[in-house]
Amino acid sequence: MADKKVLMVVTNHTTISDDHKTGLWLEEFAVPYNVFKEQGYDVKVTSIEGGEVPLDPNSIEDRAEWKDAEAVLQNTVKLSEEDKHGYDAVFLPGGHGTMFDFPDSDVLQNVLQHFAEEDNVISAVCHGPAGLVNATYADGTPVVKNKRVAAFTDDEEIEMQLDAHMPFMLESKLREKGANIERGESWSDFSVVDGKLVTGQNPQSSKSTAEKVVETLEA
Repeated sequence: MADKKVLMVVTNHTTISDDHKTGLWLEEFAVPYNVFKEQGYDVKVTSIEGGEVPLDPNSIEDRAEWKDAEAVLQNTVKLSEEDKHGYDAVFLPGGHGTMFDFPDSDVLQNVLQHFAEEDNVISAVCHGPAGLVNATYADGTPVVKNKRVAAFTDDEEIEMQLDAHMPFMLESKLREKGANIERGESWSDFSVVDGKLVTGQNPQSSKSTAEKVVETLEA
């Protein structure tokens, strides 16, 4: 069905430390963006601060099929309270930048709460679930409580040697919030659906996570 609307929210955060630049992980945005566009969905791309979106330097690849998605990132709309209305799904791509600006964005948390209360699809991949660690229903119950969730694992973070630079460990934090973490092998494609919550483990899971969003929307 081509009448579905998807809200994508990306990070604007640029640095992990003086030695490490970060931002959005391109594959985790471009691949799902293409999946949704191929379905004929209306996709709105927003970011926490608006404007040009920084890309993690390690994620930049010269792929012709990603060029349209990349172009959208040159000038994004700032996420607003109005974005809680009129969408069937919200999708949060990762990149380490999300660990710094997603959890503390009041606007993002309000949007996610509205989606949860309306039982609309909430989806995130890799570090994108950083947006879910503080997301709650109106009564304060964490959105991830007792839900099957995939996210970038503590093992993968340690392997990247960035664990010491993170404000928290994503897998561990989600467990603290009551999530039932499910995972595949490190760096393997792994995604999971629990009701209207769709999550993926890492960049390799970008396509399968987006495809599960489509399956959930079309069910």
